[in-house]
Amino acid sequence: MAFEVPALTYAYEALEPYIDAQTMHLHHDKHHQAYVDNANAAIAKAPDLEDKSAEEILSNLAAVPEGVRGAIRNNLGGHYNHSIFWTIMGPNAGGAPSGAIADAITKTFGTLAQFQEKLNDAGVKQFGSGWTWLALGSTGLQVLSTPNQDSPISQGLTPIMGNDVWEHAYYLKYQNRRAEYLKAWWNVVNWAEVNKRYEAALKK
Repeated sequence: MAFEVPALTYAYEALEPYIDAQTMHLHHDKHHQAYVDNANAAIAKAPDLEDKSAEEILSNLAAVPEGVRGAIRNNLGGHYNHSIFWTIMGPNAGGAPSGAIADAITKTFGTLAQFQEKLNDAGVKQFGSGWTWLALGSTGLQVLSTPNQDSPISQGLTPIMGNDVWEHAYYLKYQNRRAEYLKAWWNVVNWAEVNKRYEAALKK
């Protein structure tokens, strides 16, 4: 089954003024679509992968044929990462989390502000393109960054939330001010969805 770009559940302009509509159009319709097209083309060359989910493939990249492994790592990774990204954002969002994720953040990082600072710092320090993540592993929650379109799932972790620090995610509005984008992004975080992802990860 071919992968597809998931439709947004909100309007392109819904994240204004923090993420502009033009960036959302380009990011979702062009960049994400390119990852999907390239991932599907690579998987067509490895028929054994055609019935597997993105999670199954990315969690065991060593099993992917070497000839297409790089293309799948980059492009299926891009599809998987962005599919999470769109869902953990929304209009009339931001603020403080509630539920299990709020308790886990407090227990692990001290305060929400300390957690936000840690995630932002990982994003600022990610050299070049990549992502900053909150992920769940055997020892609990952790903050990490990954280069390019690598995902924590390939490291045996479950991504709970992630922010895209590729320039295409912010450059039209913020230019080289990545730190400003990272700070503004918290205003569009859909904590209900983040909590849902965390609770599902606990059951795995």
